[in-house]
Amino acid sequence: MSLQISVEFRNLGPEYRDVISDICHRMGVGMADFLETKVGSMKEWDWYCHYVAGLVGIGLSRLFSASQLEDPEVGRDTELANSMGLFLQKTNIIRDYLEDQREGRAFWPQEAWSQFTSRLEDFAHPQNLSSALSCLNLLVTDALRHVPDVIAYLSRLRNQSVFNFCAIPQVMAIATLSACYNNPQVFQGVVKIRKGQAVTLMMQATNMSAVQSIITQHSQEILQKVSMTDPSREKTLCILTVIREKSLSPAALSSRAHHLSPVYVSAAMLLAALSWQYLSATSGQPPGGADMQGH
Repeated sequence: MSLQISVEFRNLGPEYRDVISDICHRMGVGMADFLETKVGSMKEWDWYCHYVAGLVGIGLSRLFSASQLEDPEVGRDTELANSMGLFLQKTNIIRDYLEDQREGRAFWPQEAWSQFTSRLEDFAHPQNLSSALSCLNLLVTDALRHVPDVIAYLSRLRNQSVFNFCAIPQVMAIATLSACYNNPQVFQGVVKIRKGQAVTLMMQATNMSAVQSIITQHSQEILQKVSMTDPSREKTLCILTVIREKSLSPAALSSRAHHLSPVYVSAAMLLAALSWQYLSATSGQPPGGADMQGH
């Protein structure tokens, strides 16, 4: 595998090799900071997710632009690209609370859970369900603040294959957050969207109008579950209002070329493979990503 990756890497043009080398180096340096340190503040949670997934979003965006499949602005706007990764990674971390606890891992930021308990693992005890749900809803609300950036990022894409590649994980994430919000099952088992629902999302998320409709639908589902007594109620309602406004605004829709450049395929797969291999070796666990399967 390593030899194959090396061969493919050398076959790429210098503009692609430069992006991949830079992103992998920055990920390695950043992840090293968290090898012996738990995620404490909400700001540190953002940084952790940046190193694990935000940099992947930035690297892929730069590759999209370098290949001329997308406009240069897509690669230059690192803030939007970073939000694409953070939204996916935070969704993974929120959903996988119980699995991580059983495996001795902790990714929920202490600044959040310490408001409701003295030990993160206590959320798994039924008597602490009310506090657990309050923390869960706080973190879902924090993840939702990236959705306006997701909408802005996707609305810039012009190549159909790039759009599908980027949009499908994002609609899976918003559906997963909707399923997780205020759901006791997060602390008792595994919360996943149904396979049929996943297939439907994949088939539907092929244009900006459809993506906006999906985001609107799941945002409305979350809104209907917001409790009058939830500590994060006002923040949740506020971000849901912003999302609704963004998802209902007219999107700049233009025809996308149904063309997938071999360079794009090689570069994207190589970046993902390098990132997975490095982080698995250094942290002992797989990083999160577009498949919504881990950290």
